[in-house]
Amino acid sequence: MKKRNYLSLDSSILYRCSQKYFDKQFEKMGLGYAQINFLTMIYENEGISMVDLANNGSFDKGTITKSLSKLQENDFVRIESDETDKRRKLLYTTEKTQSIIPKIYLLKQSWWDYLSMDLNDEEFDEYIRLTSIIQNRAREYNNFDNDTNMPKFFGMQKLSLVDYPGKMATTLFTGGCNLRCPFCHNRDLVFINENQNEIKTSYVFEYLNKRMNIIDGVCISGGEPLIHENIAEFINIVKQMGYKVKIDTNGLYPSRLKKLIDMNLVDYVAVDIKNTLDKYNMTTGTDDVDTDNILKTIEILKNSYIDYEFRTTVVKEFHSEEDILKIAKMIAGAKKYYLQMYVDKETVISPGFHHYSKNEMEHLKDIASQYVKTELRGVE
Repeated sequence: MKKRNYLSLDSSILYRCSQKYFDKQFEKMGLGYAQINFLTMIYENEGISMVDLANNGSFDKGTITKSLSKLQENDFVRIESDETDKRRKLLYTTEKTQSIIPKIYLLKQSWWDYLSMDLNDEEFDEYIRLTSIIQNRAREYNNFDNDTNMPKFFGMQKLSLVDYPGKMATTLFTGGCNLRCPFCHNRDLVFINENQNEIKTSYVFEYLNKRMNIIDGVCISGGEPLIHENIAEFINIVKQMGYKVKIDTNGLYPSRLKKLIDMNLVDYVAVDIKNTLDKYNMTTGTDDVDTDNILKTIEILKNSYIDYEFRTTVVKEFHSEEDILKIAKMIAGAKKYYLQMYVDKETVISPGFHHYSKNEMEHLKDIASQYVKTELRGVE
């Protein structure tokens, strides 16, 4: 196996040499390498916010605040409050900076011409391409601890053989749900306590990175994963690590699901069909379910290229033979439909409901099988 150099050391040598070069060129002006980068980014994005500057350049927010304060003091940068949000600080270059910007660009060009003088155009383009790939990976890793960019996880099963059909998977549980199904097993994920421990996405990333040769897929369940608008950002990183991804959803976010499918970010989708459409509010403990979204999700999956399943947890108090028949008709022609036996547990939102017997579940399976391929799950 070919021995690799330490990339971080090689990169730091390049950084330090570049720093020495620019520090020497701008020493008389009291500017250094980091300040030069700040000024060019602000010049190219006049009115950029402090937060965006920090994020776009992957700068530490504490360091950038200190540096910008010094640049403002020396009349290189002007800082103003956003009129619509006084807490948001906007950055502008001054005439003093604009007068030296041409010199900054010429020196940058000269330095890179020197560094790349031994590369032909094709080699230089390939260097830029590969460097961009590595930079993007570094950005993604560092973004994992940014809570504003990532969904919230409150449960993690490191190894599961049942959550992702045919695969060894890690199952992650997001917090929060738009439904209040009384027979839901995950009460603590629906009603999140103030002292409930959040699982940091950096920990998840670290774990998955170590298990690449052991685990095949990642199952994201809940709660309801798709209430998190930023779920795509998280899944994108998981997919780049080489994992298959399964989403468990209640089907009420068809547009977000379609986005994940269109972006090739999901490989398997499991949709909980709670009941017939006319019984949705009663079954889910809510009074404003838009059941058109359920129908949209069904059509999206039936017309998609990915693997999927529909499933119903059958509860005596909520589901009759007629209900199962109606559901089967609604999803007729789907790839898979599972009837899951209800199990009463302490973690249920409202304990005390009952399940059908094995023979009764077999009978319900026969009823549904008239319209869709149906299997039982959790029946012993």
